[in-house]
Amino acid sequence: MTRTVYVNGEYLPETEAKISIFDRGFLMADAVYEVTSVLNGKLIDFQGHVARLQRSLAELEMVSPVTMEELLEIHHQLIEKNNLEEGGIYLQVTRGAGADRDFVWPDPEEVKGGIVLFTFAKKITSNKALDEGIKVISVEDLRWGRRDIKTTQLLWPSFAKMKAKKAGATDAWFVEDGYVTEGYANNAYIVKDGVIITRELSNDILHGITRTAILKFAKEAQMQVEERPFTIEEAQNADEAFATSATGFTQPVIEIDGVAVGTGKPGPVSTRLREIYIDEMPKTAL
Repeated sequence: MTRTVYVNGEYLPETEAKISIFDRGFLMADAVYEVTSVLNGKLIDFQGHVARLQRSLAELEMVSPVTMEELLEIHHQLIEKNNLEEGGIYLQVTRGAGADRDFVWPDPEEVKGGIVLFTFAKKITSNKALDEGIKVISVEDLRWGRRDIKTTQLLWPSFAKMKAKKAGATDAWFVEDGYVTEGYANNAYIVKDGVIITRELSNDILHGITRTAILKFAKEAQMQVEERPFTIEEAQNADEAFATSATGFTQPVIEIDGVAVGTGKPGPVSTRLREIYIDEMPKTAL
């Protein structure tokens, strides 16, 4: 079935979707994005993604071409038009298409921002990676300094993903100054003696929407949380490790740089948090 996508105000078959060659998202990665999970045909934590989108736009002095109310309706229309039950919706907002390629930003009052959305079907509540766990390698973090802004500048994460694939792993955790920052597309955690350890929020990592929910649920379940950096060696010696993302929820990490973590199988903490997340988040889905 041909998907229906949304491009700059129009719902179109994906085969007919077009953008200008002068769109700054295409030319300069001058764009931000969000991925919202869909479960049972409803949006998971949409308000959290909207809040982060607005923050990313503000940090880059960009203007959204639609209101947040209109954005919600576009998401709902795409779910309906594509009969999406489980998976996600990708959203990208660009600074728009100026008259030519230029390092100077176009005036937002003269050039409207671009917007693209599309759906994708994916098993997010149960799949092999979630059930069996994933292997991770470490990669030097060479990204730009504002990782808290969710931009489409994803060349280094793509490079890291390819390094992981060539090494027979699924994911890559970035390391800077000896400490893990985050995964190529997720936040990173370890568990030691029952304590969940994850890096504190800063410009060094993405402010994960799923991270916020998972830590909230962990504290409500009387689990101890410590926000601080950790090393790869510390992670290898942890009782368990996991990653969180919008479509991965809590993804168990069973091996890091060839060293088994804990028992080499998904641990009880990440498993329990995943169960809580799947139980609780649909209650506030839109």
